[in-house]
Amino acid sequence: MNKKDLSERDICSKFINPAILKAGWDFQKQVREEVSFTDGRIIVQGKMYTRGKRKRADYILYYKPNHPIAIIEAKDNKKPVGDGMQQALEYAEILHIPFVFTSNGDSFVFHDKTGLTGNVEKEISLDEFPDPTTLWNLYLKREGLEKPEARKVVEQDYFLDPLTGMSPRYYQQNAVNRTLEAIAKDQNRILLVMATGTGKTYTAFNIIWRLWKGGIKKRILFLADRNALLTQTKNGDFSPFGNDIMHIIKNRKIDKSYQVYFALYQGLTGNEESKNAYKEFSRDFFDLVVIDECHRGSASEASAWREVLDYFSSATQIGLTATPKETKDISNIAYFGEPVYTYSLKQGISDGFLAPYKVVRIATTIDEGWRPTKGLTDKYGNEIKDRIYNLKDYDRTLAIDERTELVAQKITEYLKGTDRFAKTIVFCTDIDHANRMRMALINENADLVAEHPHYVVKITGDDEVGKRELDNFTDVEERLPVIATTSKMLTTGIDTKMVKVIVLEANINSMTEFKQIVGRGTRIREDDGKVYFTIMDFRKATNHFADPDFDGEPVQIYEPAPEDSPIPPDDGDTEIVDDDWEDPEEPDYPTQDPPDVDIPDGEDEPIKKYYVNNIKVQVAHERVQYYGKDGKLITESLKDYTKDNIQENFSSLDDFIQRWNSTEKKEELIRELAEHGVLLEALREEVGKDMDDFDLICHVAFDQPAFTRKERAANVRKRNYFAKYEGVAKNVLNSLLEKYESDGILSIEQGSVLKVKPLNEIGSPVELVRAFGKKEDFDKAIKELENEIYSIA
Repeated sequence: MNKKDLSERDICSKFINPAILKAGWDFQKQVREEVSFTDGRIIVQGKMYTRGKRKRADYILYYKPNHPIAIIEAKDNKKPVGDGMQQALEYAEILHIPFVFTSNGDSFVFHDKTGLTGNVEKEISLDEFPDPTTLWNLYLKREGLEKPEARKVVEQDYFLDPLTGMSPRYYQQNAVNRTLEAIAKDQNRILLVMATGTGKTYTAFNIIWRLWKGGIKKRILFLADRNALLTQTKNGDFSPFGNDIMHIIKNRKIDKSYQVYFALYQGLTGNEESKNAYKEFSRDFFDLVVIDECHRGSASEASAWREVLDYFSSATQIGLTATPKETKDISNIAYFGEPVYTYSLKQGISDGFLAPYKVVRIATTIDEGWRPTKGLTDKYGNEIKDRIYNLKDYDRTLAIDERTELVAQKITEYLKGTDRFAKTIVFCTDIDHANRMRMALINENADLVAEHPHYVVKITGDDEVGKRELDNFTDVEERLPVIATTSKMLTTGIDTKMVKVIVLEANINSMTEFKQIVGRGTRIREDDGKVYFTIMDFRKATNHFADPDFDGEPVQIYEPAPEDSPIPPDDGDTEIVDDDWEDPEEPDYPTQDPPDVDIPDGEDEPIKKYYVNNIKVQVAHERVQYYGKDGKLITESLKDYTKDNIQENFSSLDDFIQRWNSTEKKEELIRELAEHGVLLEALREEVGKDMDDFDLICHVAFDQPAFTRKERAANVRKRNYFAKYEGVAKNVLNSLLEKYESDGILSIEQGSVLKVKPLNEIGSPVELVRAFGKKEDFDKAIKELENEIYSIA
């Protein structure tokens, strides 16, 4: 057979594989073919979702497991030898791979990112493909890792799970390898930035395992800021170490017989010198300290936690965070240095490892300001100071019952319209607000609360009952509690895999805190129906999406506001509130139940908070906004945005129709359009007509008549298309047309359509296909039916 007639797979098996094998690569341990290294972005369309295409490399070559060193892009022989290099280089950049090859079976094009082999890019014969040791040594030379002591660090094996065979995702692999290379170069302060939900703890385990197994680091301290995290970490990701060498430091009791220690920051320090338990260790006891959630203050000069790091200053220190903190007082980068690796929320969503989200923005009629009438007193008889109160004041210095009740009503309304058992966190301004919000939500959900007393709970530092319910709230298997009101306690460090709704009812002006809160919903649980989450914003906190420091675009913004005017931008007058760490054993704010309304000694000092009611509060008129494929807010109408987007991808109506008719499966084209930011389900809601996807696009983008599916089906019947068929075949086509009329074109393209009503009432799938003759005849009839459906313009 002529080489040009061979498929790409044939080129791989007959030419590329033998060349790799001849060069000394072990196909069992060092070569992986057709490697999908992302899951494909989740694309939400109404209540349905699909996944975008996975990124897939034809070959990834490893020096050792999880040490990728080369990538190969294969093409059939009709294409030139260098075809696909651009894509291969893009993948190599993502995977941190230094050597890139393409081949069509005649030869290889070799791109050397180290620049140590002469030309950066050159053609080599099949017999010249380099062996593993040559490439690895070139890489080590470029990175300055040639010395034996450095090689010992970077060549140490990963942990191999004999039961699950689980291995790190590509970005975890990158984080681990970059960290060990930094340590091999004697860097002792290391920062890793990884978005919430991307497995920082599992990544830390792999780093520590390799260093401990190789005898490079013998005593390790893992610092966290939540008790739950310590137990979760020790019994979960770190379990391969075995309990004999691991120990959680509790009650400041020190036992020096272990090798891997876990401790709370605050469990090692205290206000008094006698409580500084960490000083029972010698300064050089630990040679590795890993600081989880290091943005919480460990890099602050003033922090007590910094004392621990200074005390163990001779140890290598690795900071882990989703949100490095940079303020006038705290700088993670100043302490740890620039991150050795960053994996952002935006990248995680794009790769399909993190859940996308939509945003419901709700403005009330008093958000821009409320002023008390002269002499107005609150519920407790206190005269309210005469000034204009707005969002920065509500529930901090002024609590309005009707506003709280309205928020609870809108949350409940959303859950009733979607899923009343969707795990929900409501972030409030303080504990008092969280308690009042809990009460309002209980009243709005009285039916479910009567059946399930813990349907709504308050989880704050002062509430023992709430803290006991925390494990149930985060447990994937536990249905209750469903709604948790909180202030600071759930902002960070809590693994809330099934949270589907995040409510912002607090003024959040710290980007660090905002990112942490968004991170509570980013976990994906596809088998359990969690593929995206919703943010309900009552405080304009989602203005942070427009900040250049924020990454990760929402899939939808739903913003109630007057139809004829956008919500005014934040005037910048909102108070900056630092997101200081909250001790889980202590309340985050003093409780006020009942509020202290006494003013001592007749002083006219204002009380901390006014409590008022009988204020008219309503939701403003609604309009919908969306974020586009580039992450920027769509300020034009969705129809205009779609029109521009479609016309960017198709030069004319004829171009689109040709592509539509030539596409074997319309679902593939719809998915491709979704990846380009065409939101058909949202557009259909705005246009308000029961149109086919084809007609929706033609109508909006090319000003064509708005035919409905019913009208298209009626036209097919008028033309008597079915006359050339009889019996079972005619019944099948009639049923398929009815199926199109009710559910759309995608429904009749699915093979399973023959197994559902009304088709399965006519006969079995085999019988239905045989009514047309052969399988090819059936496929041809379906194609003809599609052409008939779309034959009018």
